[in-house]
Amino acid sequence: MKVGTLVVALLCALGLFPAVAAADNPIIQTIYTADPAPLVYNGRVYLYTGHDEDGSTNFTMKEWRVWSSADMVNWTDHGSPLNLASFSWASANAWAGQTVYRNGKFYWYVPMTVRATGAMGIGVAVSTSPTGPFSDALGHPLVANGEFDPTVFVDDDGQAYLYWGNPHLWYVKLNPDMISYSGGVNQIPLTTAGFGTRTGNTSRPTLFEEGPWVYKRNGLYYNVFAAKCCSEFIGYSTAPGPTGPWTYRGTVMPTQGSSFTNHPGVIDFNGGSYFFYHNGALPGGGGYTRSVAVEKFAYNADGSIPTINMTTTGAPQVGTLNPYTRQEAETIAWESGVETEPSSEGGMNVGYLENGDWIKVKGAAFGSGARSFTARVASAAAGGRIELRLDSTGGTLAGTCTVGGTGGWQTWTSVSCPVSGATGTHDLYLRFTGGSGYLFNVNWWQFAA
Repeated sequence: MKVGTLVVALLCALGLFPAVAAADNPIIQTIYTADPAPLVYNGRVYLYTGHDEDGSTNFTMKEWRVWSSADMVNWTDHGSPLNLASFSWASANAWAGQTVYRNGKFYWYVPMTVRATGAMGIGVAVSTSPTGPFSDALGHPLVANGEFDPTVFVDDDGQAYLYWGNPHLWYVKLNPDMISYSGGVNQIPLTTAGFGTRTGNTSRPTLFEEGPWVYKRNGLYYNVFAAKCCSEFIGYSTAPGPTGPWTYRGTVMPTQGSSFTNHPGVIDFNGGSYFFYHNGALPGGGGYTRSVAVEKFAYNADGSIPTINMTTTGAPQVGTLNPYTRQEAETIAWESGVETEPSSEGGMNVGYLENGDWIKVKGAAFGSGARSFTARVASAAAGGRIELRLDSTGGTLAGTCTVGGTGGWQTWTSVSCPVSGATGTHDLYLRFTGGSGYLFNVNWWQFAA
């Protein structure tokens, strides 16, 4: 999409170029993303999103994407392990879903248009890995009443619940297999006491619009949701039990951010609490070309959620990144001009690199010093160079690796170069230089101490 280049150009025009080093929201810049659903698993945050197609003038969404991070700022692109074609019964609208882990498997609940009826239904895909591949667990919708936006919650007693809805709010009690349910489809009454008062719309007297996110904290059940329309804000309600009775508690995130929708995701990770959302902050962004962002927050002493505002700074880094272990090139805090694609060696690689494009990796801990750098590269052209810069695109040059032609964009080889001056902890910029056109692809990189 090359939106990062436009971001830099815009900041330069406004005289704000130094802000690039501090701007980490939206957390994904290579494509438009929406409807964030974070999952904490095995010391990482896995982020499941929708994908708004470039230039969309409606909710044109054909696939879901997965990202992950161990530090909340450097996000690895795991590509698209699930799309509309994964479901033989679906025809369109790969909208907001959520993934949960249970019994050694990952269950991804996603809404789509049911081909046979033309109405929305919710399917479930399953995988043994958080990054997939995922496959349709049923061959038909799990539930299909024309409404959407599923959220899943497993209570302390092991009972799992699937909630969804717009304009209503529904739930079922999932069986332990997570792909069937018992007790029928239940409707949660939308009362003004439970979900706030909406004015000017007699058919929808409460603020509840869509996108529920249900979880439990310190014995209290939370339902965070997109409120009112349009534009939406994020509100929330709490209850003593998983099905209510709900009490409206107020605003989490006011209407902001040049997208008329918003969608919440809330987790605790490594001792902190995080609120995920989407806006239209990238160039070309708006209500149909959205971008996922995140903020760190702290609950009030009574368990209430404070008002959270959108920022370009984003969440602080948790710890540091180890440059002496192999890092995927598609692990990115910020970028300019970079795109990703599936790699013949597995996973994803960065590509479509042109002269002056770059990747920022935040908080790389070099310690007493790096002596060399190795990258896995491929080029069907003449190649180019990887400049290793510290703290900015024009910062200290710690090394330059020359990349030659390899005979193909997926014909991979490893190149190395010496490094000097890389000690302590720095933001690392991989700056790609060379002639005209596309230069080369990068699959992974690693420093040696």
